[in-house]
Amino acid sequence: MDPAVLAKLEEGWCSLYSSDSKSLLKKYLTKEVLDDLKNKKTKFGSTLLDCVQSGFENHDSGVGIYAPDADAYTVFAPIFDPIIEDYHKGFKSTDKHPAKNWGDVTTLGDLDPECKYIISTRVRCGRSLEGYPFNPLLTEQQYKEIEDKVSSTLTGLCGELKGEFYPLTGMSKDVQQKLIDDHFLFKEGDRFLQAANASRFWPTGRGIFHNENKTFLVWCNEEDHLRLISMQQGGNLGEVYTRLVTAVNDVEKRLPFSHHNRLGFLTFCPTNLGTTIRASVHIQLPKLAADKAKLEEIAGKYNLQVRGTRGEHTDAEGGIYDISNKRRMGLTEYQAVKEMNDGIKELIKIEEQL
Repeated sequence: MDPAVLAKLEEGWCSLYSSDSKSLLKKYLTKEVLDDLKNKKTKFGSTLLDCVQSGFENHDSGVGIYAPDADAYTVFAPIFDPIIEDYHKGFKSTDKHPAKNWGDVTTLGDLDPECKYIISTRVRCGRSLEGYPFNPLLTEQQYKEIEDKVSSTLTGLCGELKGEFYPLTGMSKDVQQKLIDDHFLFKEGDRFLQAANASRFWPTGRGIFHNENKTFLVWCNEEDHLRLISMQQGGNLGEVYTRLVTAVNDVEKRLPFSHHNRLGFLTFCPTNLGTTIRASVHIQLPKLAADKAKLEEIAGKYNLQVRGTRGEHTDAEGGIYDISNKRRMGLTEYQAVKEMNDGIKELIKIEEQL
């Protein structure tokens, strides 16, 4: 192992350990685990430092660790497994994620038919392409290869999913601003991703696809190789979920995804394994939200996560919160979405009783 890597690991660990960080990395990266893993490498060449450098640099991280490649989840299991178990509510190292099951999409409907609370609904999932490392280890050429494969696959979609792929490279300022205004376009500059070395060669290989109605979009090489997103105004979860299922099944026929026998679908962040499904609503619950701690406590009972309007590390703008399912592992895709469905119904019921 490169002595400089070992020195950075020791230095970073000492700094994190003496900090007041509440991250899962600090909780589980004991000196024993550090010593056990610091000389190991994956077949792609990644080290423990590649996994933990973001958490070392950002002591305010909630989790603090990323997987630089699919192999890292196995090679560095002594640190990933306890973090996965903690985050995913008891998914132990002996547990096996169930097979993919989208369930009966017709059983989900509109969560807010009168449009009193829910502004918009989205369901997304992450996917990585088999045979490629994740963002920190991708070469410039590999970024371009993935973009070519993804754009040619997506431009082959038809019907409601038919749309256009916009590469970030060479994108005009007008198109860029329009996509940002629509809350579609991701931006460079997330310090957690940058510290994880996941923003190299920007904007090479990055792009965004959306259908004509702007209800289905795909991010290419932002945090994961692929983020597939179905969304629309209002609370009709059934329509949103059905669209995503159709799209993922179609894309999967043409692009092989990285999958692990025990952990399910693999992505860059250990919070986003298994189903990788995040079903969320932008919702206003003024009475409940008057006490944010209370809102988070009640949401937690239903395995829901409360974020600001623009996602993690943001504030609620105009009292609008982003609330989603928290569990992504140890349950099927349908069950993950159903948890959000049932939890949001309960939150609305409580709001109406206050």
